Amino acid sequence: MGKNVLRKEGAAKVTGEARYIDDLRFPGMIHGVTVRSDIPRGKLLGLRFEGDVPWNEITVVTAGDIPGENIVTMHEKDQPYLAQGEIHHSQEPVALLAHPDRDVLQRALRSVKLDVEPLPPVLTLDDSLARKHVIWGKDNVFKSFRLQKGDPSSIWLSAPRIVEGEYVTGAQEQLYIEPQGAIAVASPAEGVTVWGSLQCPYYVHKALKPLFGLAGDRVRVIQTETGGGFGGKEEYPSVIAGHAALLAWKSGRPVKMIYPRDEDMAATTKRHPSRTRIRSAVDEKGRLLALEIEFLLDGGAYCTLSPVVLSRGTIHASGPYRCDHVLVDSRALATNTPPHGAFRGFGAPQSLFAIERHMDRIARELGLSPEAVRRANLLRSGDTTATSQIIREKVDFPGLIATAARHSGLREKCRSFARSNRGGRFRKGIGLACVMHGAGFTGSGENNLKAVAGVEITPEGRVRVLSGSTEIGQGTNTIFAQIAADALGISYDDVDVAQPDTRSVPDSGPTVASRTCMIVGKLVESAANGIKDTLVRGGLLGKRYTRAQFKAACSRHAARAGSLRCLMSYEPPASVSWDDANYRGEAYATYAWAVYVAEVSVDMVTYRVSVDDFVAVQEVGKVIHPLLAAGQIEGGVAQGIGYALYENVVWKDGRMANNQMTNYIIPTSLDTPPIRVFFEEDNREHGPFGAKGIGELPMDAPAPAILSAVEMAIGVSFDKIPVLPEDVMHALEGRRGG
Repeated sequence: MGKNVLRKEGAAKVTGEARYIDDLRFPGMIHGVTVRSDIPRGKLLGLRFEGDVPWNEITVVTAGDIPGENIVTMHEKDQPYLAQGEIHHSQEPVALLAHPDRDVLQRALRSVKLDVEPLPPVLTLDDSLARKHVIWGKDNVFKSFRLQKGDPSSIWLSAPRIVEGEYVTGAQEQLYIEPQGAIAVASPAEGVTVWGSLQCPYYVHKALKPLFGLAGDRVRVIQTETGGGFGGKEEYPSVIAGHAALLAWKSGRPVKMIYPRDEDMAATTKRHPSRTRIRSAVDEKGRLLALEIEFLLDGGAYCTLSPVVLSRGTIHASGPYRCDHVLVDSRALATNTPPHGAFRGFGAPQSLFAIERHMDRIARELGLSPEAVRRANLLRSGDTTATSQIIREKVDFPGLIATAARHSGLREKCRSFARSNRGGRFRKGIGLACVMHGAGFTGSGENNLKAVAGVEITPEGRVRVLSGSTEIGQGTNTIFAQIAADALGISYDDVDVAQPDTRSVPDSGPTVASRTCMIVGKLVESAANGIKDTLVRGGLLGKRYTRAQFKAACSRHAARAGSLRCLMSYEPPASVSWDDANYRGEAYATYAWAVYVAEVSVDMVTYRVSVDDFVAVQEVGKVIHPLLAAGQIEGGVAQGIGYALYENVVWKDGRMANNQMTNYIIPTSLDTPPIRVFFEEDNREHGPFGAKGIGELPMDAPAPAILSAVEMAIGVSFDKIPVLPEDVMHALEGRRGG
């Protein structure tokens, strides 16, 4: 623990031995594609198969061919695998085609014509709220929450100052390196087996069972090497896996489906766009007296994971600040765009962006520094959050701020930039943001899930970690092996991690929500301890032992009693209690805390904003693998820079119009500054050896820190992201009256 050991899968990836989904070939395999709608809303009247195409050679699947339920199993049973009667977004799957020859297949895809009667679409949050056209349920609302602490209404009349603001975030594409892909083998006799680039094999397993009307033991899902996910391969693989399996079922042949990049970007889920309105009562020192927050998410055409994204965003909406009177009203709304879904941070980046920009607004209106306003309000041990959770762990925001200020030169640069910004082509600014991020599922989520992970030993003395949690580039295999090795007191090189396969590993829950290390890693630690205890109690091993003695004990146990496996199931800490009905209590067993500082330059000729330096300070409990942990922070900050300044999803009639890497701009290495990462370790009781979640935290703070710095540089406050050069130009010209 705490060492930069070699990645478990690193050598295979570097040498090309690792096999991703598009590397796999099966005898007799054919290729599949999806016929999609090109309008956002309408009635599907029929399909025509035209053109000079050998249709008798092509496998065609429509809704009528589905052997089970035409529903993608998720929170709500609202999304069909294939449209039947109604079109709800511009990329709605309508039919599936398969053929051995990809050129023939593309010709066939262009020759399918849809007979559709267009209907008026709902394309914005305001359209959805107006309910002129109800496209989901009775009111276009997928989910709503009302979170209240104290009584904000009792504060407004006596409030010394009232500060209000509106904050908007756009959609964001996950843009994982490897697009969505799956291969399926399926038949009534053999059942369904799917290989895929995915985060959550048991999500896909759960979805395929009702699609084919099969029992769980007749469905198998295997995760292949996966080239990134960031949440984009959480729920969507259930769709592409189902489509590949339907084609395999009908054709009787293995079917591979790999999305080209333009289809992947246009059709799959993105980060939810949001709008947040905040009304705050503050005293003259900037201390929060009351908060009323309206938090809205655009969920797209189907519910998917919008309720849980909304939940996390709601709970984080008041940020890492203490306030006795808080009201958060939140809703996820339906629109006729492709469904939005999971993306790193899961709702918190949207709501934390809003509260952080609002703290800067309070500072501006009261004539205080952004740092001073935050210091006056940051949570401390013993304070309560908006859900009335008492913070029992140590929280040292003053220490985090001091570290961030020291390494970034925050205060000195505030003074020097104020002097240097009076002239010249470039204006400089520096800004900070303070955030927290809950680790694990919200409230009772982990208890309901009851995740399982395990460890087994072989007669040769090797240890094998059994978990449904997946390696998607973040280092799961490595940290699980480190945890098991340290718990057993053996070499890291003697530990293997099983490939996630629903036939051979338990359901550890999804690889999401900053839970893999803290929740599942703790189960791995406990299972490894269970193995050791069994060997010691059986007299096969002393309390202290060498590597050779451990291997000998494994061999003797195999000879005496056969294989040895220990599975552990999640049990919630006794201190964690959550009231789902009133949305109160311990929302998370623990939080990670961070202070980030961004330094920027604004070019007054081109209006381009450049991030010149970035300091990220966070307390995440025990750091298991320092290099991987720092890489997680650096990658999250880079995505946050894109979220703030570059990544602008252009919508046209409910469709992503810039669905190519040539016109959807992300930061390159030339746009990414030195990112200096610092960890404050403070061991906790919840994770393995005190580790907490880390992966989502760095997505929360970069955007507000960058916009705070831009505000210092040019004196203009932006409350909507991304901030593009044209936004800067219009703002400055508007201020000049030009």
